Amino acid sequence: MPILKTRQESDEELMARVQADDADAFAELYDRHVARALLVARTTGHRGGRAEDAVQEGFLSIWRTRASYRPELGSFQAWAMTIIRHRAIDSLRHDTAGHRPQLAEANDVIPDTASDSLQDDVIARGEGDDLRASLQQLPDHQVEVITLAFFGELSHTEIAAQLSLPEGTVKGRMRLGLHKLRGQLTAA
Repeated sequence: MPILKTRQESDEELMARVQADDADAFAELYDRHVARALLVARTTGHRGGRAEDAVQEGFLSIWRTRASYRPELGSFQAWAMTIIRHRAIDSLRHDTAGHRPQLAEANDVIPDTASDSLQDDVIARGEGDDLRASLQQLPDHQVEVITLAFFGELSHTEIAAQLSLPEGTVKGRMRLGLHKLRGQLTAA
């Protein structure tokens, strides 16, 4: 007897079910996006359990505000990661009382989905510390777009939607930040 493959529902289809109070659909969305959400929380400076707490609070907020999601305004992923990011930032502001957050350790923010060679290269050459130190010298708005792009694996369009910025602004911040990073890392 042949095995029938069922089509996987899109995030937007699952979210329509979530808006109808379907907890199973919500669990599937959670499973699909929890790894990326953890990366987003870590880009704000959270480590370990604090990042996980921010993600849990973010997903609780997604459940509570599920009726406000509008697919015509953007993808579920962009909407959800914006909520996660805001929860993580709010949590960090509360914890640090105005101090600039420390960037997470390089090993904490290199995604598991990164190629083994990239992660091995960063670790082998000892550039994780240099990269983190160089990132801390950049303005916060440049660090934010760079970490969302490289560690959060978001496109310019997704970053623009998440931060409510024009795509050109995101690209400009990225270009300036990467240019400064390149200069700092080659001088080191």
